[in-house]
Amino acid sequence: MSIDYIKISQQEKEQLSRLKRFTGIDQWNILCRWAFCVSLNEPTAPPNAEIKSDSNVEMSWKIFAGKFEDLYLDLLKMRCLDDGLTLNDENLHKQFRLHLKRGIGYLSSNKNMRSICDLTKLIL
Repeated sequence: MSIDYIKISQQEKEQLSRLKRFTGIDQWNILCRWAFCVSLNEPTAPPNAEIKSDSNVEMSWKIFAGKFEDLYLDLLKMRCLDDGLTLNDENLHKQFRLHLKRGIGYLSSNKNMRSICDLTKLIL
């Protein structure tokens, strides 16, 4: 089971662009990793929402996850099981996108997110 490619929505692209300006992190995949982990940290499952992929931002799972691809996939699988979902490719991909969408929304709506230091304060 795996995720091959991720394509984000235009709204998510705009949110990530603002985060790039504020944090100085210029790589989509790094910001997406943060967003994914922020969402995983929430106790509730992400709401079932329409997943759009209408932007020109696309990355492979290997680019998203880097050398920790097994870890990110295992975290996603554990979360799916915790949320009572069957482990299959469709659920993994959908839940990944829902977590990514929610995490990007959380990060971009944080009014205190004005620097990379503010991003790192999320883990303290």
